[in-house]
Amino acid sequence: MGKSTITVIAERLTAEAINLLRFTDWSIADIAYALGFEYSNYFSNFFKKATGHTPKYFRNN
Repeated sequence: MGKSTITVIAERLTAEAINLLRFTDWSIADIAYALGFEYSNYFSNFFKKATGHTPKYFRNN
């Protein structure tokens, strides 16, 4: 694949997070926990680093 394992996992988590933010009414904390993040702020930091936007901003726009 030409990508590291960490990169592949991060891309998959980001894609799943985007789908959950678009197509569910789950809270951001629920999405974070469903994706395996212990704390929602860790998820928010991960998502912002991956997309350039916070989960809240992404959902609202």
